Order: sequence, then structure tokens, then C-alpha cells
Amino acid sequence: MDRERKTFNEINITPLTDIFLVLLIIMMVIAPLLDQQGLNLTVPENVAEEQVKKDTKILTVNVSSNDKYYIDGSEVSADNLENTLKSQVANFPDGMMIETDGNSTHGAIVKLMDSARNVGVKSISVSEI
Repeated sequence: MDRERKTFNEINITPLTDIFLVLLIIMMVIAPLLDQQGLNLTVPENVAEEQVKKDTKILTVNVSSNDKYYIDGSEVSADNLENTLKSQVANFPDGMMIETDGNSTHGAIVKLMDSARNVGVKSISVSEI
């Protein structure tokens, strides 16, 4: 009995298609995450405090542990923050220093930074007191 063997002449592309579909799904999930922008922050150099106070005019805003804002020792409400900064910006051309309490929230600091950018502050530094 002569047995003839059938040869397999076709390639099964089903596993290849499955791999490509999985890669496509992964790319579709990751692609929107790549467009998010972060904050560009620079690490300040150690400079003597006396030198900074003599040479520059920097607005100092304190953020307390209960997320209240203080400019020159007086409390500023969150609703009035942007208007107050707008009136102060002209007197302080060198930027703004945010001094935060260790327990203040990230949201309060970001709100202050956004308000400062909206009124035209170009340089913002953050310090923990």
C-alpha cells in the first residue's frame, strides 16, 4: 500500500494576527498617556539669603497647613487670590516664591501656581518651611 503524504502548503496566520491585535490594543491604550505635559522645574542653587534679598524683588506667598494663602502676613481667600496676585505682580518683576507648610496639599499649591501663571508671573520657586 502506497501512502501518499499530503504536504502542507499554507501558513497559518491566526497566531500572527492575534499578536498584532494585542500590540494594537496596547498602543491604543498608551498613546493618550504620551500627550500629557508636566511642569518644568529647575532645582535652585544654594545662594546666601542676604544676597537674594538685596538684589531681587520676589513676591513671597505662604501656604499654611490648612491651605490658606498669606501675602505679606495678611490672609488672602482662594477666590480673591488671582486678583490679589494681579495687583502685586507689577511691584515684583523677578518672580514669586511659594513657601509651603509641610502639611499643605498639592492642590492648594498647584492652584496658586496656576493663578500666578495666569497673571503673568514668569518665574516661580517653591520652598518648604
